[in-house]
Amino acid sequence: MDLVALEEIRRLKHRYLRCVDLKLWDEFADVFTEEAVAEYDTPLLGKTLRLEGRDAIIGYMRANLGPDKISTHTAGCPEIDVDGERATGIWSLDDTIIIPEHRLLIRGAAFYHDAYRRGADGQWRVERTGHRRTYEYTVSLDDMPSLKFTTSQ
Repeated sequence: MDLVALEEIRRLKHRYLRCVDLKLWDEFADVFTEEAVAEYDTPLLGKTLRLEGRDAIIGYMRANLGPDKISTHTAGCPEIDVDGERATGIWSLDDTIIIPEHRLLIRGAAFYHDAYRRGADGQWRVERTGHRRTYEYTVSLDDMPSLKFTTSQ
């Protein structure tokens, strides 16, 4: 078992999540191979969102999870299998997205299914990612008049 590769892949996934929540799009781009594919189950939209290529993934995230939205994504319980220069992983996801402009809170959980590839530079990158929701719910912030948010963003 390649314990170094396992740790590098764990760090890669954590960087992915941190960059999304902190809106670090240039650093986020380096998480992916150029031809990466992402498929996110989005019950709120009523469909699975498929994004093909690093530029499409970054563009979507930049446009839809920008500084006017608050998000937290945590992933854990990884099941990672390494086979030479390739690997796969399954991660549990817990996430919250707050959209103040629409007075909306979205909460959910899912399981990520990822594929990784080690590049010529020795760095692991995401080749394919996506999740299937186990649940998602939305709440209008107007239904919770005493709820207050504080953030450093």
